Amino acid sequence: MDHSYRAVLGNGNGHKPGRGTRPGFAPSYQLPDPEPLPTREDANSRIFAFVDDLFFLAKIQETARKMNVKVEFVKTDKDLLERMKQNGEEKPSLIIFDLNNVNAKPLTLIPKLKSKLKKDTSIIGFLSHVQGDLKQKAHEVGCDMVLPRSAFSQNLPQLLRRHGAAEEEAGVQ
Repeated sequence: MDHSYRAVLGNGNGHKPGRGTRPGFAPSYQLPDPEPLPTREDANSRIFAFVDDLFFLAKIQETARKMNVKVEFVKTDKDLLERMKQNGEEKPSLIIFDLNNVNAKPLTLIPKLKSKLKKDTSIIGFLSHVQGDLKQKAHEVGCDMVLPRSAFSQNLPQLLRRHGAAEEEAGVQ
């Protein structure tokens, strides 16, 4: 049997040599992580997270460490207000919500925080990509951005860098 067609197709499985992907699919690539912020030991936390999922808690901690950004994890709005007082009433730049964190009650807490903190603070929530109703409700109560878990993970370094920078550094970027 003449197998000369294999030379045209490549290695015999339908792929041309060196392509590495299935026909019709573009190769995926990772965005490079942004540069870490300069280390400031005296910096107050500008980012707070209502996250109790250990996987995401560890992911946020590790990414924050790599980016030289302080992130504090809180369980209730009282914890958040207490930490803000320790920061000298400086308003946080970002509050992250795991919208599936039933202990934090995000759909009741987000409107309270939004009315208190106004436009100075961004509120970002993340959830499973199949929770369309919860995403809609989160937007309605004041969540500035709602991301699927995968998109949140992928964009986490950029989010932390943008919101973790001090005001004077943020204006330069």
